[in-house]
Amino acid sequence: MHHEGMIIRPPSEANSILLQVTLGCSHNKCTFCPTFRQKRFNIKKNDIIFKDIEFARQNCRHQSRLFICDGDAMIVPQKRLVPILEQIKDRLPWVTRVGLYANTKGIGMKTDEQLQELKALGVDIAYMGLESGDDVVLKNVCKGADAEKMIKMGRKIKTAGIKLSMTVLVGLGGKKRSMIHAQQTGKVLSAIDPDFVGALSLMLVPGTELNDQYEQGKFTLINPEEMLTELGGMIAATHLTNGLFHANHASNYLPIRARLPRDKEKTLTLISQALQGKIKLKPESMRGL
Repeated sequence: MHHEGMIIRPPSEANSILLQVTLGCSHNKCTFCPTFRQKRFNIKKNDIIFKDIEFARQNCRHQSRLFICDGDAMIVPQKRLVPILEQIKDRLPWVTRVGLYANTKGIGMKTDEQLQELKALGVDIAYMGLESGDDVVLKNVCKGADAEKMIKMGRKIKTAGIKLSMTVLVGLGGKKRSMIHAQQTGKVLSAIDPDFVGALSLMLVPGTELNDQYEQGKFTLINPEEMLTELGGMIAATHLTNGLFHANHASNYLPIRARLPRDKEKTLTLISQALQGKIKLKPESMRGL
């Protein structure tokens, strides 16, 4: 496969065929994210993409899922994206699900009919970074969208019949806005009602603007207990119809996998027990991005 640079994919796509269609992220301004700093956003040429699909036809017959990389493939123009999906459907008929990252700009560039077309061509799940439902936090980290736009674009994906998985970042509000960040994030998640929510705990990465702010004393990173308290507040404020809320990423101090609303009280009790010291947290040395 023709992969350029570091490839990032969601944890749930660990066993998927990784088809790199774009390079980098079209936004690439989030202050906490180091992922695509060394890549200038670009859409790869079709002949390279189609050669990779042919490679997958010959070598990836045991993988039933495919993930389109890099950062926000939803932004690829429809006239480019449709032939790629048609090629996947034709050459890899055993693939049952295609996933991709999507940001608010990319989703907003698609009509409802175009999203439905993508769904018909096999796109079954989109991964969207909410990070926070607090407009102050979203502005501070240069996310490029406010809560209202997040809600609108998230609902737009859901209306097209595409499953939606959203990520949120525990600790992103710092010490001052910790619980505001938690409550507002829960409010936005409730308004969108995604199929999956993945909560990651903030880890500062050297070279990012947020790490610079931390070193300058302009951002206060909350401690593990405060992260857990914030996560509990976020879960308490989140009302899903039947969504899976998980915080079992390598960055998290306490692995959580909860079906909401069924497992809410049990999960809040688990967090309370951890805060009381009855359950050990993951040591700092074991955490990772």
